[in-house]
Amino acid sequence: MNLTAAAKADFLPTGRYARLKACSTRSAAAGLLAVVTLLLLAGCREDMQVQPYQRPLVESDFYADHRSERPIIAGTVARGHLQSDTYFYTGKIGSNDGDYMPFPVTAEVMARGQQRFNIYCSPCHGEVGDGNGMIVQRGFKHPPSYHIERLRRAPIGYFFDVMTNGFGAMQDYSQQVSPADRWAIAAYIRALQLSQHATEADVPSGQTVASTPPPGVFIAPAYDTQGTTDAASTTVPPQPPAGGGEQKP
Repeated sequence: MNLTAAAKADFLPTGRYARLKACSTRSAAAGLLAVVTLLLLAGCREDMQVQPYQRPLVESDFYADHRSERPIIAGTVARGHLQSDTYFYTGKIGSNDGDYMPFPVTAEVMARGQQRFNIYCSPCHGEVGDGNGMIVQRGFKHPPSYHIERLRRAPIGYFFDVMTNGFGAMQDYSQQVSPADRWAIAAYIRALQLSQHATEADVPSGQTVASTPPPGVFIAPAYDTQGTTDAASTTVPPQPPAGGGEQKP
């Protein structure tokens, strides 16, 4: 027997019928909302090939001069690039190279300069600054030695400027080496120059210059990859017997 909704209501308690009716209404509303949301999301889809975009340097009606590319506002400074200390970032006083360090030179600064020098500079300039680095021994253009009179007299800002802007065949290292590290390298170059031209008068009072390495320290001779080979360098090490086993003395 089929009953109408009104008839069914006669068999159900009043409160229960009201709850069933409310649940049915909420379910229908939720379903309708879901359908509408899906339709809206489907309408918002936009493929990359049809999305709106602005062509570079295209004319624009928004600005009075019709240029879409706007010039940088005067005085604009990128974050982290204020560079208010001109000498620290250029090594120059006006148009001249400065001749002082912009911060105190400590043992830590010298150690940092030596490390950065050995990484970025020694392949060409050599570890003692004589311009005979490994790349030069392989045929690259020979840079001048730091120990020539011209560079010994050059102000320290000169070395910073060359690292910043490059010179001759040398590219600039402004991207690879930070300004603080460039100054540390410049200080270390000064130490290298002193090491090759120091006299007994430069030794602090009460200290002596060792003529031989300390006990346990071995100084290997310089290795010249372009030098001629000798018998010692071409000696073949002992080989094991063909039949295997240890070779008898």
